[in-house]
Amino acid sequence: MGYWNNKTAIITGAGFAALSDGKCGSIGYGIATAFAKEGANLVITGRNVAKLEKAKQELEKLYGIKVLILAADIAAGLDNEATAKKVADAAYAEFGRIDVLINNAQASASGVTIQDHTTEQFDLAMYSGLYATFYYMKACYPYLKQTQGSIINFASGAGLFGNYGQCAYAAAKEGIRGLSRVAATEWAKDGINTNIICPLAWTAQLEKFQQAYPEAFKANVKMPPAGHFGDAETEIGRVCVQIAHPDFKYMNGETITLEGGMGLRP
Repeated sequence: MGYWNNKTAIITGAGFAALSDGKCGSIGYGIATAFAKEGANLVITGRNVAKLEKAKQELEKLYGIKVLILAADIAAGLDNEATAKKVADAAYAEFGRIDVLINNAQASASGVTIQDHTTEQFDLAMYSGLYATFYYMKACYPYLKQTQGSIINFASGAGLFGNYGQCAYAAAKEGIRGLSRVAATEWAKDGINTNIICPLAWTAQLEKFQQAYPEAFKANVKMPPAGHFGDAETEIGRVCVQIAHPDFKYMNGETITLEGGMGLRP
């Protein structure tokens, strides 16, 4: 407990997920756990209400904080701007402040080449990632201006390195990087810090992939130079807690690349 006690973090895509050893099994839930341990109240969103309810139950029981869950989906054909505004307004109504926005949610079709990608698959990545980030940033801006808060967005090595079969995902993530750098420029005068994290984490999804398709996993998932994958809570979540703190305001507009949990600042 300390600086984050009674402050508020919005984290998209933060439903409950666990590894076989009981550790946090998704980036969103890992971030939520890291902030909960610091005393922050949380607003978590996602499409799976059961996972959100499980996350709320665990986080409130273990850390004594308050969690507001909001089912929210940013997708083609929906009133996405209204959805993001509803989340931001509900967060403010519940807790009276928003101190950090973390745009973590992202869906995509992986392993599909450019020529085989459908418009629907491309839209899935763009709306759940790039458009969601855009709408949540706009909706939270007036509240973050009040607190001189922070925004943390998520990009990926898929865009940085051009991963095979991830064209829509890579395009969405590179769009998020560009959007974040512009926000860092435009909103610096308002005291709002904007940063990007490019993580490589060990998640429940990767664990299941390794168990179900060991040969495909070996061929496609490369061990980072640090020799281990990032821990969703103790490394990626902790980095979020640290760079959202006012002491790190000088990092506005930087990209934090997590190679096996090792924080690098290009």
